[in-house]
Amino acid sequence: QVQLVESGGGLVQPGGSLRLSCAASGSAFSINVMGWYRQAPGKERELVAAITRGGSTNYADSAKARFTISRDNAKDTVYLQMNNLKPEDTAVYYCHVVVRFTNNNYWGQGTQVTVSS
Repeated sequence: QVQLVESGGGLVQPGGSLRLSCAASGSAFSINVMGWYRQAPGKERELVAAITRGGSTNYADSAKARFTISRDNAKDTVYLQMNNLKPEDTAVYYCHVVVRFTNNNYWGQGTQVTVSS
């Protein structure tokens, strides 16, 4: 069973920055894909960004040019640097990982990001 521990959410003013972190542990195999999703009130959960173990990235259009995803494979940790935050970025952000070979996937508990003046 893989455990995911997220941190870094909070309240920030428009134009501000936040950095989310998610550390994975307990996997018998290496983590293949690590990513971030978000869910705003009344909306479906959506992909924000994802990164493979080899470093290939995928971003939602809303995240391009403002957000950067990165990972530390030695620590099984993924980061999401969010700059120039907007009120529409307000949501609960969830870490998501896919385990190599098994393709089992796991979700974090979510961290709240609120962008407001």
